[in-house]
Amino acid sequence: MRPKMILFGDSITEDSFGDGGWGASLAHHFSRSLDVILRGYSGYNTRWVLKVIEKVCNGESPIAMTVFFGANDASLPDRTSAFQHVPLHEYKQNLQSIVSFIKKKWPTTLILLITPPPIDEDGRIRHPFGDNPSGLPERTNEAAGAYAKACVEVADECGVIGVDLWTKMQQYPNWEKCCLSDGLHLTPTGNKIVYEEVIKKLTKEGVNVETLSADLPLLSQIDPCDPLNAFQN
Repeated sequence: MRPKMILFGDSITEDSFGDGGWGASLAHHFSRSLDVILRGYSGYNTRWVLKVIEKVCNGESPIAMTVFFGANDASLPDRTSAFQHVPLHEYKQNLQSIVSFIKKKWPTTLILLITPPPIDEDGRIRHPFGDNPSGLPERTNEAAGAYAKACVEVADECGVIGVDLWTKMQQYPNWEKCCLSDGLHLTPTGNKIVYEEVIKKLTKEGVNVETLSADLPLLSQIDPCDPLNAFQN
């Protein structure tokens, strides 16, 4: 059975198999050696994730799993996305519970905690969630940064891999418009950053095409007369 990798997250994960998406890029990169499975839940925060995690974590253990939540948790409690808001201390506890559940279910799975991305507040004003009579963004970059910091802390405390997307993305010139399509969701450039960061972390842990493909037979080793030969015309 081929090894698998699960992408677990909110809309930024759910959308990742679209054109230029980071999930699609991972699937293409590992196309001969690893099955990339999408488990994206648009709009979810970590509180709601705990209600579905048993359905996500079933079957054989994946070789790796990304956990990418926080953008919705970080919605401000007094604006239009208040229903998605989760207080910072609870967000951190929820992430710890998610990691603990995965570790207990699949002890050998490599877990990558990805922070929420930065927020372009101008983009959120231009693309508001529902009616927004206040004219204020329902998310701010400062709040997203606090949740990103908490995510990195949980990764360190739980001994899993942290991907600090919030910091990394802001190192790019004009990141607000270059990396984010609506102040929150990713452009192709933003997706490329996520893909590259995930690949970098996986490679460092020895999860790469070369090691995963080590057991595949070479073409020179395949008998063309074998009726089960997939390369036979």
